[in-house]
Amino acid sequence: MSKDIFKGFDKPSISLKNRIVMSAMTRGFSKNHLCTEEIAKYYERRAQNGVGLIITEGIVIHPSGDGYNGVPHISTVEQAESWKQAISKVHDCNSKIVAQLWHCGRISHSDYTDGKAPVSSTDVAASGVNRQNNKPYGKPESLDQSGIEDIIQKYIHSTKLALDCGFDAVEIHMGHGYLIDQFFDSRVNDRTDKYGGTVENRCRFSLELLNVLIETFGSEKIIIRISPSRFMGEIYNWPDLDEMLSYFISNIQKIGLKMIDISCANANYHETSGMVIRKVRKLGFDGIIIGGASLSLKEASHEVNESCVDLVTWGRGILANVDFVEKLQNNEELLGMTDEMRSELY
Repeated sequence: MSKDIFKGFDKPSISLKNRIVMSAMTRGFSKNHLCTEEIAKYYERRAQNGVGLIITEGIVIHPSGDGYNGVPHISTVEQAESWKQAISKVHDCNSKIVAQLWHCGRISHSDYTDGKAPVSSTDVAASGVNRQNNKPYGKPESLDQSGIEDIIQKYIHSTKLALDCGFDAVEIHMGHGYLIDQFFDSRVNDRTDKYGGTVENRCRFSLELLNVLIETFGSEKIIIRISPSRFMGEIYNWPDLDEMLSYFISNIQKIGLKMIDISCANANYHETSGMVIRKVRKLGFDGIIIGGASLSLKEASHEVNESCVDLVTWGRGILANVDFVEKLQNNEELLGMTDEMRSELY
């Protein structure tokens, strides 16, 4: 039986009015690291138009994890409670909203981390120039055991703040080259302790974090975002991709994770995240998979009906079109799109 992405989705982990997801997108509109009335209205308008699940822009878990201009934080009660207006407006539209929790790691500079060095799996700076301040990325401090334990406590603290203020769940950002991905990637992770070297060791930090979050808050409240294959000038895959996925997926299932967002960071879905999603399904992951990016309605429906994904993400299309769902449903022209973006969607 064909599944309609515009109709309801009901699982023990999450119940939604449809299968359409607004992907997390950094916007830089926060003032004093708070959710403003403008941000709340931005999410409300997309929920009003029919988006079933909204994943917020990345919310930094602590000032030491920042790396961007104008992004929200969630390390204090004031910061958490500033989101209540957005959560209430989205819930009034019968939509759900998830806080994406973010730590930039070495993709930062001391300009954003209260004058202290950023932290990472390594003490080697990321190459290139940080477009946020037009300076080279800062030289990071390699986290020791106590530093890793402190980061885990910061995630626990931010998760509690997010859930207490009404978010339906949190998404732990483990992709796109940020802190947790810096442990996954052997080209970045140069450690010789139990958090570096082997596949098992490079996955250890993420699994320790995930285990304590699920034990503390429950599996229905935790989503993770990974990007094992993405575009960074060229296709960029996790080293040891198949071995990494086999070990990681097996262990997240043992821990009890029920929802995973597989992202490709502005890349061709079929060459990157779509490929990974098929590998993950073959490995036996039977939980909810979120994925897609700029697919056409036909492609999205195919991915759902083939049981590749359960929920379909769109990013730039929803950002540029407040009435994206209506236009998608009616096959109408999408505004504010380049020809390339438009060709990806139709």
